[in-house]
Amino acid sequence: MAAEKKGLQLLDFWVSPFGQRCRIALDEKGLPYEYLEQDLDNKSELLLRSNPVHKKIPVLLHDGRPVCESLIIVQYIDEAFAGKSPALLPADPYARAQARFWADYVDKKVYDCGTRLWKLKGDAQQQACKEMLEILKTLDSALGDGKFFGGEQFGFVDVAFVPFTAWFLSYERYGKFSVEKECPRLAAWAKRCGERDSVAKNLYPPEKVYEFIGVLKKKFGIE
Repeated sequence: MAAEKKGLQLLDFWVSPFGQRCRIALDEKGLPYEYLEQDLDNKSELLLRSNPVHKKIPVLLHDGRPVCESLIIVQYIDEAFAGKSPALLPADPYARAQARFWADYVDKKVYDCGTRLWKLKGDAQQQACKEMLEILKTLDSALGDGKFFGGEQFGFVDVAFVPFTAWFLSYERYGKFSVEKECPRLAAWAKRCGERDSVAKNLYPPEKVYEFIGVLKKKFGIE
């Protein structure tokens, strides 16, 4: 049996906001890794073997040992490489719990609601639009007047949420609203985050994300 490859490998898909979280965390820590793009219509043996429970990306392989689920991966990166700055999670237990709460909120709310925005029509789409605005306004309020969600330092909640900023344009077009108008602090935060190297190199242009959604709509027969 071949020896497991040493170092870090990331099984991922280019436009995945969940995979992008992991890439941003790795780059924030300055960790070199091998990127392994996956064909989600024809899943590789490595992916199926590495994540037999969910059979999905992203998966981080550290010296051949798999870590699955994006928020768990980001926390693992922060803990396994604690000697590398910056720390993504705060040291204070209460602040750490709050960061995990808001990252979990993003995980449970944003992607699902955004998917309903482009998949549904009529009243159902209107309801999804209403929910999305409530979600974004809740996050805008949580951000408050801080530079980042953790205050002055870019951290765990920012890493969790920032990949979705590339989807804002699509949400706006399908939901017929403006993030900048409805949630100005969040729009300013998105712009601020986008100026970071770790974010800029891992997020795709919003128009490209919108085109990708168009491909998905055709795939699922949604007109």
